[in-house]
Amino acid sequence: MKFPSTFILSLLATVALAADLGGREISVGSDTTYPPFEFVDETGTIVGFDVDLVNAICERIGCVARFESTAWDGIFPALAAGEFDMVASGVSITPERAEVVEFSEPYHVVTQAITVRVADADLTFDDLVADEGRVFGAQTGTTNAFFAEDAFGRDRLNLYDTFSQAVQALLNGDVDGVVIDSVPADAFAAEYAGSLVVDIRGLGEDPLGLVFPIGSDLVDAFNEGLAEIEADGTLEALKLRWFVAED
Repeated sequence: MKFPSTFILSLLATVALAADLGGREISVGSDTTYPPFEFVDETGTIVGFDVDLVNAICERIGCVARFESTAWDGIFPALAAGEFDMVASGVSITPERAEVVEFSEPYHVVTQAITVRVADADLTFDDLVADEGRVFGAQTGTTNAFFAEDAFGRDRLNLYDTFSQAVQALLNGDVDGVVIDSVPADAFAAEYAGSLVVDIRGLGEDPLGLVFPIGSDLVDAFNEGLAEIEADGTLEALKLRWFVAED
């Protein structure tokens, strides 16, 4: 079969424009206390949805990801200082953050949720707001913490370095609920089934993106790879693998 010369030129141009980082190693900063997005398994390996996401993109664009555990507090200054090439850590895309970093296109949208002890499973959001004796937990510097402060007031909010610590505080009775994204909320509720439940959902939507320093040459390449894994079904398969189906 013969093809018009214009088609061949177009095809060659498309191939030429395809991202290829030539096997480049990419260091990825991640707060690895945030299942199922990123966490350390029993073998000491960093695993999770974001890990598989970045690795799948790297397969398409010719790079090798090396994940590094880092604390959430200070993760963006560390990125700007060049401690790693990018961040993959379930990061919500916000206008304020977009002033100091560059984001990929969104790869998932989460809603904010509140996890409580099973004894409080029937309480509504209005119940939680009205009961001024109830205290809530969230991870410092997150959109969840900002939402919780607006909803309940700073004096009813305990901030923690990690969501794992906030969830442990809930189990210990130190707080009455944890404001957290819906996906990790479901993961923690599954881990502590019979003790915790996701009581409130849909408190606002947050698109998640991969994060790069301003001016990074990786943004376009990762957006291209992200588009590829979305088009071929890989992205959806990763969500089915890692995310607990909501009730």
